[in-house]
Amino acid sequence: MTYDQNNIFAKILRGEIPCDKIYESDHALAFKDIHPQAKVHVLVIPKGAYVNMDDFSQNASSEEITGLIRALGEVAKIIGVSQYSSGKGYRYIGNNGPDGGQEVPHLHFHIVGGEPLGRMVSTKS
Repeated sequence: MTYDQNNIFAKILRGEIPCDKIYESDHALAFKDIHPQAKVHVLVIPKGAYVNMDDFSQNASSEEITGLIRALGEVAKIIGVSQYSSGKGYRYIGNNGPDGGQEVPHLHFHIVGGEPLGRMVSTKS
């Protein structure tokens, strides 16, 4: 698996493209999605160069794995969708590979919420 250093998330991590940052730690960055699919829509990415979950699960350090998982929980609290912040729930979405609908070849998770999502998230054109 070859990581593309020129993908949009790599550029955001290098500061070449701005983002509306929500959270940052040693191992993760979270920012608002520029094309939100729900009332609340945030992306959480590892700072390491990982193509997808297959790559991350096989090659990330324990610290990176823990850091990303903790970031997901912390971001849900910060954006007000977690029950720890009086939210009513949210959905994590992680697309993996072409058949999974992954569009950017850098591991990322979507946190969507702030409204009832129903059984499935619909795509908005």
